[in-house]
Amino acid sequence: MKKKILLYLFFFILFIPVFMWLAWYFTPNTKLVIAIVDKTVLTKKGQEHISLNWVLNHEKFTKTSQKPYHVSEDYFGFFPQENEKYNLKGLERFSDSKLQQLSLDADMAYFTDTYGIYNNEWFQEGDISARSGILYGGLSNKDLQLLENLKERHKLVIAEFNTFGSPTSARNRRAFEQLFHVKWTGWTARYFENLDIVENKEIPKWLVSNYRRAHQNKWPFKNAGVAFVNDHDEVVILEEGQHLENAIPVINTIAENQQKFGLPEDMNYPFWFDVIVPDPQYNEVISWFELDYTAEGLKEIQAYNIPKHFPAVTGHKGQDYQFYYFSGDFSDNPVSLSSSYLKGIEYLKGLFYDSRNVMERKKFFWNFYRPLVTTILDEYSEELPD
Repeated sequence: MKKKILLYLFFFILFIPVFMWLAWYFTPNTKLVIAIVDKTVLTKKGQEHISLNWVLNHEKFTKTSQKPYHVSEDYFGFFPQENEKYNLKGLERFSDSKLQQLSLDADMAYFTDTYGIYNNEWFQEGDISARSGILYGGLSNKDLQLLENLKERHKLVIAEFNTFGSPTSARNRRAFEQLFHVKWTGWTARYFENLDIVENKEIPKWLVSNYRRAHQNKWPFKNAGVAFVNDHDEVVILEEGQHLENAIPVINTIAENQQKFGLPEDMNYPFWFDVIVPDPQYNEVISWFELDYTAEGLKEIQAYNIPKHFPAVTGHKGQDYQFYYFSGDFSDNPVSLSSSYLKGIEYLKGLFYDSRNVMERKKFFWNFYRPLVTTILDEYSEELPD
């Protein structure tokens, strides 16, 4: 009897993925034409927009009535090739009439990253953690023109961290700020699990050298912490134990928005983010970044005019236009597209990440990014004419 039960159990477990795939396969497609812009694509895996493609594939959003989105093909920006060759297929090559046509054809735009590609990253020259000249990147005039056209046509725009930060020109930054009523403070930050520069090779050398330049060549940090850097190369370090009780940044969402977007109350976020100030007359803050400051930490950020709290997700939804800004590098997560082919896989999400690991970005994807973007796209697609 036990053998028979085990046999049934074995076949049940074996065929669950098959049933989930069949359920996904027979789910109807929803055509949603998205102009995806990603200028920071070092490999054909499309790491900076792979999370978006996961959601599009899982929810059966397609670029035509039948054709799905492909992570290595369906975007505008930098296209890596073999042997340090590349193609530039950004909006910069579009004429005004083609941009107008794109704004008619596209239902929305999603700017996942405009940071770009730098010479030492692409040509493997020198130290990858040092600064070098830019090969391609920044929010261009043509990018702005498309955004203006989409806004005029009352269409959805989603943008993420670094869309209008460095290396975007000051002129184009101001244009973006005026267009969507958000202002960059000039500050960008990231959590580091370990600030010991001997042990942690992920800390950029330019960040360390800029801090030392202003602090008698000292770098006294050993614990976890958050590093802030602004567009004038000033660096502020908030270290756990001295400036922060707990160094990991937390995204906090109030109950109303938890319910609306399917978000948790608190979510750790261990990656890059920027500090922006939205105009409350036009935008609402859906989620906030919170840091656990000590009295010393509060004194430090006040000295540099860094806000105590700052938005993680900002949104404007109205009949005039729809806009969301994610203040973190939200769509850059180490996820596999293979799981997106299984309907209901979100109910097994706990199998895909380690809750004990504060650096776990997969948990952020499954519990925050996936429900947030799915909700936004589902609601928007329902409003579109058939």
